[in-house]
Amino acid sequence: MKIGLLSDTHDNLPKIAKAVEFFNKNRVEFVIHAGDFVAPFSILSFEKLNCEWIGVLGNNDGEKEGLIKKSKNRIKQGPISLVLDNKKLIVIHDIENYDNEHADIIIFGHTHKPEVKKIGERLLINPGEASGWLSGKATIAVVELDSLDVNIIEI
Repeated sequence: MKIGLLSDTHDNLPKIAKAVEFFNKNRVEFVIHAGDFVAPFSILSFEKLNCEWIGVLGNNDGEKEGLIKKSKNRIKQGPISLVLDNKKLIVIHDIENYDNEHADIIIFGHTHKPEVKKIGERLLINPGEASGWLSGKATIAVVELDSLDVNIIEI
């Protein structure tokens, strides 16, 4: 199963549209957003995805209720856990708030820096910032769950 990851979109509609286009073109089967959408209007582009998606709230998501409602409850307060392709995933915005629950893959954002790291049997993935506002480099990630191959892509 191929999944798409992004985080820290911070209302950058052109970059969100590029990420959605990339995910659709590359036939990802599920998309996960690791927080900091910011405003509910930024959710509209996610409706163009050809697959299901979920997300967690981040520290800059001020209109939390609006984001949850506009996303039809796809966005939740993190951490959230789910199982895809027999792998347990935890999604959280700030990994500093991670409580060490068992997971095969931990997906996080907040730092605006792409990171792929293995700690023991756990794979930690930060897709970086999709907005590019802070670093000047907008990135997303694609993960092949069967092989645990991770690609960070600049958009």
